[in-house]
Amino acid sequence: MVKKEMLDKKVWAVVGATPNKEKYGYKIWRKLIDHGYETYGINPNYDSIYGEKIYSNLKEVPKKIDVIDIVVHPEISLNTLAEAKELGIEYIWFQPGTFDDVVIEKAKDLGFKILYDDCVLATLIELEKK
Repeated sequence: MVKKEMLDKKVWAVVGATPNKEKYGYKIWRKLIDHGYETYGINPNYDSIYGEKIYSNLKEVPKKIDVIDIVVHPEISLNTLAEAKELGIEYIWFQPGTFDDVVIEKAKDLGFKILYDDCVLATLIELEKK
């Protein structure tokens, strides 16, 4: 199951990380960190969020990324796919609202292992209850 494979990976990037604590880009980034994932925030609008370095793009991350969690509009999601493919990233988790049919078809055509009918934040919160 792709979801379990993703959750077993330890190096994540959150495309759309934000300092706004009300937004999912912050909540997901923070929850991944809190759960022990090595998590890199991606957002060209910030150099850091609460003291953590934020990267402009995936290529800047100094480590091989296992999973990308996307928390941006579908058009930005689409632009992220080519960069992810170039870097050899295998897994992409699309949060609700971050994809459309074009994005999903492109991700499938590029051979990514994808998840788009689930929320990583809800999944991690559920795991906390166990």
